[in-house]
Amino acid sequence: MSVTAEAVKRLRETTGAGIMDCKKALEESNGDFEKAIEILRKKGHKMAAARQERTAKEGAVFAATQKTVGHLLLLACETDFVARNTEFQAFGKALVEAALAQNIRSKDELANIKINGSSFADKLAELTTRIGEKIEIGDWGRLEGEYVTAYIHLGGRIGVLVALKGVGNLSEETLYEVGQNIAMQVAALRPISVSRNTVPADILEKEKEIAREQARAEGKPEHLLEKIAIGKLEKFFKEAVLLEQEYFKDSQKTVGQYLKSISPTLEVSGFLRFQVGGK
Repeated sequence: MSVTAEAVKRLRETTGAGIMDCKKALEESNGDFEKAIEILRKKGHKMAAARQERTAKEGAVFAATQKTVGHLLLLACETDFVARNTEFQAFGKALVEAALAQNIRSKDELANIKINGSSFADKLAELTTRIGEKIEIGDWGRLEGEYVTAYIHLGGRIGVLVALKGVGNLSEETLYEVGQNIAMQVAALRPISVSRNTVPADILEKEKEIAREQARAEGKPEHLLEKIAIGKLEKFFKEAVLLEQEYFKDSQKTVGQYLKSISPTLEVSGFLRFQVGGK
């Protein structure tokens, strides 16, 4: 059948597909607009697959919380332009909210999510077709605690979840303020663990080895290298451990001291930090 230029234009505006793809879809569907969209969506799966070799190095971080649990999602794409696209932003928000609502507990389970009645795969293929870039889940995490809060920084370039425990009778307002303060600390100063006891052993050994080599290069005696390395770890802890970092709002306190000034029982039980482009 003959396909009008107006119909092709309308389908292209609706789907973002190319002119010839729209024309062929309308011809195949005998002018049925909805069927043509379905045809393009099916082709979208192939288009998405064809883009897998591209690098999704941009994107945005999204978060959703419900008092004692939170989800953090890094949705990746190819360009910053698409990362700021309203459809991309809406998809990321809907995906992380669905993960929370459907109690997803692993990254693999994200593939089974339903978003507004449609499967994740269909929604992703539809968006990929319209936007024309590779889109993928860059990272995902789930955090539980007595109180969980989220903080999104730099328009989605950095996202943080913080879980608190020992909250006692602290008000919701106080917990939110403390959670946001700690999350901003994590976003800006990038700690690797909550306390020195939770720093991974391989990282500790690496830091000690660096300190030993530095001391050796300075001509220090071999029998003193281990002692020197342990001493230098103290500086490392103050820079890399959340509770021992200088609190960004009050340089006279550590983060741990700030928490104790709010309540003697208040602690950070965990945090997650995602950043577009890496750490």
